[in-house]
Amino acid sequence: MNGFTDIRPGGWVRHLPRDLLPYAILGRFDRPIGSWLLFLPGLWSISLASQGFFLGLWLLLLFGIGAVVMRGAGCVVNDLWDRKMDAAVERTRGRPLASGILKPADALAFLALLCSIGLLVLSQLDTTARILGIASLVPVALYPLAKRVTWWPQVVLGITFGWAAPMGYAAASGHLAWPALPLYLGTILWIIGYDTIYAHQDREDDALIGVKSTARLFEHNTKTLLTVCYTGAILLIGTAMAMSHLNAIGLVLLALPAAMLARQILLLDVNNQPLCLNLFKSNRDAGLAIGLAILIGQI
Repeated sequence: MNGFTDIRPGGWVRHLPRDLLPYAILGRFDRPIGSWLLFLPGLWSISLASQGFFLGLWLLLLFGIGAVVMRGAGCVVNDLWDRKMDAAVERTRGRPLASGILKPADALAFLALLCSIGLLVLSQLDTTARILGIASLVPVALYPLAKRVTWWPQVVLGITFGWAAPMGYAAASGHLAWPALPLYLGTILWIIGYDTIYAHQDREDDALIGVKSTARLFEHNTKTLLTVCYTGAILLIGTAMAMSHLNAIGLVLLALPAAMLARQILLLDVNNQPLCLNLFKSNRDAGLAIGLAILIGQI
């Protein structure tokens, strides 16, 4: 493949049978960062609300599996909607549907398989979490449309990718409680921030084909947007921790992910595509640092 792309067919997926490789790329299994970012809000909420160690471990296993398969399902839906636009964008023209390696019927069959696994995972949760899981299908389906009609598709992605925050809280505690609200809102702000960085990879191509994003809207003011989003995220997550009566050490440890997010803002060059991708990926470590703060706050 020529030009800039984030497809990594030379990773672990190269060991797959040749016929399965396009499906792995379609589900982004060659790039686990998306699964990490979908899983982390679940890690935070389960750690915040879990009623026991072994229950917490079991839920984390379920949410880990669910993150992989539902992120894959979301990517299939996205690529079905966007296959014509993806063919016009340098970073995405090598995707299986955009390039014609797979047909829409192949993608729909793969989507059915992923959703079946997701439903099996969902069946292991309690009623409130199941309802939330089913409801999450609405924003998953709407996200590909958002970038066609609003300059703020990252908000829709935040609502979608942050869904594990209230869902994990409900799974761990059996119900929703007030700490889940600031945790969810903080998660949404975090996602708006990191996906704006990600969207800068496609900013010029998006302008040519009419796709909207916060990267285009805040092109020269992205650092200001990130400062607002990341500061709000840390403050809201800290509020959720305080409402859950976590100890002061956990709150102090939020300084670590705050510094990691601040580093992204300082280093960002919106015209450097590889740098934008690397800074975007660094959110996995920032998210794990938030999880560590919550866990230590429980001690």
